[in-house]
Amino acid sequence: MVGGTTPNEARLLIVGLGLIGGSLAAALRAAGFTGTIQACDPDPGEIARGIEMGLIDAGDTRLAPLVEGATLIVLAVPVLAMRSVMTELAAALPAEALDGEAPRVVITDVGSTKAAVRDCALAAFGRLPAGLVLGHPIAGSEKSGVAAANPRLYVNHKVILTPAAETAPAAVARVQVLWRACGAEVLEMDVDRHDQVLARTSHLPHLLAFSLVDTLARQDERLEIFRYAAGGFRDFTRIAGSDPVMWRDIFTANREAVLASLDDFEAGLGRLRQAVEAGDGDAMLAIFDRASHARHYFDSLLNQTSYQAEYQMQEQGRLTFRAAPGGRVAGRIRVPGDKSISHRSIMLGALAEGVTEVKGFLEGEDSLATLQAFREMGVAIEGPHQGRVTVHGVGMRGLKAPSGPLYVGNAGTAMRLFSGLLAGQAFDSELIGDASLTKRPMGRVADPLRLMGAKIDTAEGGRPPLKIHGGQALKGITYDMPMASAQVKSCLLLAGLYAEGETRVREPAPTRDHTERMLTGFGYRVDREGDTCWLKGGGKLTAAPIDVPTDISSAAFFLVAAAITPGSNLILEHVGINPTRIGVINILQLMGADLRLFNEREVGGEPVADLHIRYAPLKGIDIPVDQVPLAIDEFPALFVAAACASGTTRLRGAEELRVKESDRIQAMADGLATLGVKHSVVEDGIDIVGAGGSDIAYGGGRIDSLGDHRIAMAFVVASLRAGGEIVIDDCANVATSFPGFTELARVVGLRVSEETQEVRA
Repeated sequence: MVGGTTPNEARLLIVGLGLIGGSLAAALRAAGFTGTIQACDPDPGEIARGIEMGLIDAGDTRLAPLVEGATLIVLAVPVLAMRSVMTELAAALPAEALDGEAPRVVITDVGSTKAAVRDCALAAFGRLPAGLVLGHPIAGSEKSGVAAANPRLYVNHKVILTPAAETAPAAVARVQVLWRACGAEVLEMDVDRHDQVLARTSHLPHLLAFSLVDTLARQDERLEIFRYAAGGFRDFTRIAGSDPVMWRDIFTANREAVLASLDDFEAGLGRLRQAVEAGDGDAMLAIFDRASHARHYFDSLLNQTSYQAEYQMQEQGRLTFRAAPGGRVAGRIRVPGDKSISHRSIMLGALAEGVTEVKGFLEGEDSLATLQAFREMGVAIEGPHQGRVTVHGVGMRGLKAPSGPLYVGNAGTAMRLFSGLLAGQAFDSELIGDASLTKRPMGRVADPLRLMGAKIDTAEGGRPPLKIHGGQALKGITYDMPMASAQVKSCLLLAGLYAEGETRVREPAPTRDHTERMLTGFGYRVDREGDTCWLKGGGKLTAAPIDVPTDISSAAFFLVAAAITPGSNLILEHVGINPTRIGVINILQLMGADLRLFNEREVGGEPVADLHIRYAPLKGIDIPVDQVPLAIDEFPALFVAAACASGTTRLRGAEELRVKESDRIQAMADGLATLGVKHSVVEDGIDIVGAGGSDIAYGGGRIDSLGDHRIAMAFVVASLRAGGEIVIDDCANVATSFPGFTELARVVGLRVSEETQEVRA
């Protein structure tokens, strides 16, 4: 029995449908609970996910409409939000519902600081109702959101109840039944004793872990420190990957007990102690965010691989995709946020004055590298959580010197844009990356920055690492780019923010203008005339909200999938259609794709639309040279479209593809050869002979993606017209641009699976 006369009559209301609330619902469902479960959450997306997952029956973003009829209410909201929620409940519930020996309604919570919750109840109800049972499940995860709900989260974990003298025993019994049904061990404890014990056994270890990781992250010799760390260190620091915002709230609510537990740990904890004592949420958040992400960051730093590759490569395993031949493509989907805009939203938000709220942020490795770098430079950043990031800007001159090299993983965009931004800072800095990025040319940004007065050292051949000497007086220049590159243009414009006079950049062909658009959105004037854009140094940025469109580069794989598959019918929502990015749309339409745009609109200065594509026979074309810069990242997918078209597709003027994460012309050519696709390679392009209307366009085989995410995803799409299985090796870096790619591919009908092969030294 959970909150009603019988299980079927029970009505449970969960307020706050995140990991804790969602896991409670999942555990009850798994235990056979057949009563009604409703949820209240400010995010309608969480409610929709909860219903879709079968965890809840209904929900609302408003609390009052759900209260009527509820027999047990679980408050799974942050401690600092508890007072407002209880105030709403007090207004919505008649007083008698919570009183008596057997209250009609029982309220319990999951907060980890009980005195603070007790005080909220006293303020909201004017008393401690008989039906209020304060509780704390000692369970959690480094993950968050209802999507991470785990029905076994509470199995063999403790739940501490802290009933008051006024609490009805019948109410306590109902809450005990609730948690025991989830597999938990239920204990009772006094409120003050609970807070003291938890401050030492839970809160203090988290403080120590956050502080230790953050302290070591600031050491010059951090590589050596972490290289020789034993297993106990890793086990202890695991808890530093917990939710920084939640722990900020806990320490704020339980300040006195936490401070008492810190008295024996003053050495090395002074900075954190001062933040807690002052209730400085931003300072705590900066430390906790740095530490939370540093837990994964140091693994990637030592192994020179990606953050998310670390998550997937257990015991140095290699991630392989297996794509079975055939399949279909249909449905309505939304791909992850645009990587280019995600990068820039963090960079400009950090330099702005005020707080920047970002929605739709791409939670991929490249974007996470940018987040981590700015945390290293003293910027407080909340998130990401389901695409939401909050950046507490420090202003144009507010960045602090990092303690060591800034590691940007595989993110070429981050390294090139950072070089311009850091050239104008007062401190020295160094940019390093993974093994793939270390091979990519950086002279194209270092050389013009030197013309502006920057002092930059590179490795042989103008390659990373980049050592940037701060404190240089930059001067604006007029620069004619030898080749079209949005990264070079953006780098110089960012350096121009700190330069005396005007910085003018002329591009030989149109390139992505995300930087210019976003600078304008942050209140910084950027002018353009013809092929030249320019700005004056010395201005300031003002925080502005950003809604990141979905990435057309990610959408391209599904556009091609639908374009080559008979019977396909697919809608892609909220796709960015910046005129400097729509080469893939233009090229597919020239090839005969049945592709149309609808619901066109502008969001935060960026044009977006929904894309509807259905199968139509494709024909080979000579790709217009003026479209090449507009589709430079989409060519691996377009090569697959060419292999399925009638006739020959010719690409020229694409030498930029030679210096991406791999030599994409040669890598794709090698893969196409494995499948039996006729082609010929030239220095700046390729000719591909398509199979036309054949159901099977080519064979199967084993492909080496060379660690290039776009090569890997392109050959997954190729499986739709293959005659045999396509096995793609070295796929962990797909997380750099498209986390969740294989899951979404299966949703629309592709037959792809993942496997990890253990590779031990």
